Amino acid sequence: MRFFYSIAWSLALPFILFRLWLRGKQEPGYRQHISERLGWYKAVKAQKFIWVHAVSAGETRAAEPIIRALLENYPEHHILLTHMTPIGRSTGQTLFANIADRLTQTFIPYDINWIIRRFLRHFSPAICVLIETEVWPNLIAQCKAAKIPVTLVNARLSERSLRKAQRLSGLMLPAAQAIDYVAAQSGPDADRLRALGVRDLCITGNMKFDVTPPPMMAERGAKLRAYFGQRPVFICASTREGEEPLILEAFMRLQLPRALLIITPRHPQRFDQVAALLSQHQLRFVRRSTLDLAQDALPIPADTQVFLGDSMGEMYMYYAASDLAFVGGSLVPLGGHNLIEAFAMSRAVLTGPHTFNFSEITEQAIAANCAQRAGNAEDLMQRAQTLLDDITTRTHMGTHAHAFFLQHQGATDRTMQAIKPFIQ
Repeated sequence: MRFFYSIAWSLALPFILFRLWLRGKQEPGYRQHISERLGWYKAVKAQKFIWVHAVSAGETRAAEPIIRALLENYPEHHILLTHMTPIGRSTGQTLFANIADRLTQTFIPYDINWIIRRFLRHFSPAICVLIETEVWPNLIAQCKAAKIPVTLVNARLSERSLRKAQRLSGLMLPAAQAIDYVAAQSGPDADRLRALGVRDLCITGNMKFDVTPPPMMAERGAKLRAYFGQRPVFICASTREGEEPLILEAFMRLQLPRALLIITPRHPQRFDQVAALLSQHQLRFVRRSTLDLAQDALPIPADTQVFLGDSMGEMYMYYAASDLAFVGGSLVPLGGHNLIEAFAMSRAVLTGPHTFNFSEITEQAIAANCAQRAGNAEDLMQRAQTLLDDITTRTHMGTHAHAFFLQHQGATDRTMQAIKPFIQ
């Protein structure tokens, strides 16, 4: 099966590169460092590398605690941090600016045997640490051939992803069985990973609970909130395509009294699209990119209905400036995004019906009275209005949210103990 998979990859490579170039029209980062995706890299000094692969921005933020722990515990090693997306790479540049001398960033090569072999010869990593969901059959096979241990940490696998993988069991089962060790986020994730063929694993929890919000973000959030005035503020964070129209139509129908709505699209290439959508709905809005928080500025106009968060790396700031949060990707069947950043900032959270990517954490949070589930956009806005009017309930939920955040810390230490035997 892997032979035919490899043939398909090779035949598709010209079309993949063409699609990469087209995507670069919206995101110029896709037109940069293309040679790295083909296994060509700049010369590096002889180093002992620990290789961490974080596909995009979310995985890169999740990897921050373990990267810092690895550098602290293995001072003779450097980190090789690979990504699939430009936003993942730029997120890493921001997060690790203060340790850039011990960290090398590249794009991961395409999953073609000869390209992977060239990558492994160039860097000769001591171990491969995959973050969350990345299982590439040829990459794992070539690591095994080169005697490089492969671990999957902060691992999660939804029921939907398991079903997809089982349909390709001839390809995915050998890849899963070849992983040396898996550190799963939860019990259900561990059960699904075993069903996929993983042999050796443990449950460590979610490392995102170990990410410490930068103090500057709370300060920026307070300053941003001062621009908003005294109105209640409701944030719809990490929204995905198809969600904003639902949110805006419900917002306009319900007409939340005095409330300011913040929308932060998940992907930067959609900032202008959402701005155009706001204009189409004739909503009065202000873009984050027009504000300079380093300078004193006048409050935004009192009749502003929506604040468009068209920036990256400032989610903690947006949560700090809000009274209540909705976490997107959950009004449409995309599986949702993690609630942890909102909990870290002591914010009560609303989520939609589709949370299969983070099912256990979401259910635990609802049971702990720090989150509520809405059935649809109309229900979401009605719940938002109720909580914005009820400061006592909202404050209690926020307190429970921060306690929930603190209670689930420690995954990084457990993960370090799990992968320690594989780092030579």
